[in-house]
Amino acid sequence: MKKILIAAAVSTTLLAPMAAHAQKVGLAMAELDTFLTILKNGTVDAGKKAGATVQVEDAGGDVGKQLSQIQNLIAQKVDAIIVNPVDTDATPKITKMVTDAKIPLIYVNRKPVDFEKLPAGVAFVASDEKVSGTLQTQEVCRLLKGKGEILVLMGELSNEAARTRTKDIEEVVATKDCSGIKIVDKREGKWDRTKGQDIMTNWLSSGVKFDAVIANNDEMAIGAINALKAAKKWSPTSIVAGIDATPDALASMKAGDLKVTVFQNAAGQGAGAVEAAIKLIKRQPVERFVNVPFELVTPANLGKYAGKN
Repeated sequence: MKKILIAAAVSTTLLAPMAAHAQKVGLAMAELDTFLTILKNGTVDAGKKAGATVQVEDAGGDVGKQLSQIQNLIAQKVDAIIVNPVDTDATPKITKMVTDAKIPLIYVNRKPVDFEKLPAGVAFVASDEKVSGTLQTQEVCRLLKGKGEILVLMGELSNEAARTRTKDIEEVVATKDCSGIKIVDKREGKWDRTKGQDIMTNWLSSGVKFDAVIANNDEMAIGAINALKAAKKWSPTSIVAGIDATPDALASMKAGDLKVTVFQNAAGQGAGAVEAAIKLIKRQPVERFVNVPFELVTPANLGKYAGKN
């Protein structure tokens, strides 16, 4: 009996590592600003719930560094790689690197330029950017009653999201109901609050006339609000719009400052990316595009979004 028990114990010990093997997922982040930090945390949390470990790499906005980090993840033979690309124009190279290594690849939040050509085993989890800037600008148009002059703060133009959100703005103001709105100027604020504030300060110094500011994200919108307040040009009726519904943006809206934002479910995108990764690891089917819907946020429905991002 003792020999049988010892044999069983040895057998259990040998099988234990296989049974306990947790899937390891690499997460290559472009950077860790307010929104992307929420996305990263959501990915890590979803990984824990799924019994997978998530190894996070932060490229700090450096595309070369991100490519090196992805190569290292491939060398470590992780089970799947989730990428939030620094530069979406670099995604064809990333796709080739990872698929050549036969590792499932999931892009998250930022749309790869090679989206239409993504091979099997590659998915994209995000919110449809054609909706984000459209919802935002339609609400600004409503507030302006279809007439006025606007300034646009653009994200980093190497980023597909910035280009699409800006195009959304242009398409809305070209519609019949909003044709009385004119875009006075557009500047690249690179998603950054300080840059948004500096650009807004320069606009104010130049004496440009405007009725609203539309920013591709909340950070730049808050920067614009800060500049308006510093120049004593702010009033309770000032219209500034952003996208993401970050905690700072919701606090700004609650204070009566930010008038419009669009909820982008950062944690939901992270969880969706992990779910897609696990399915691809198991060779289960995944849609090429997994959509996490955008939602308009205004002072009227603000309470619904508290604590969501």
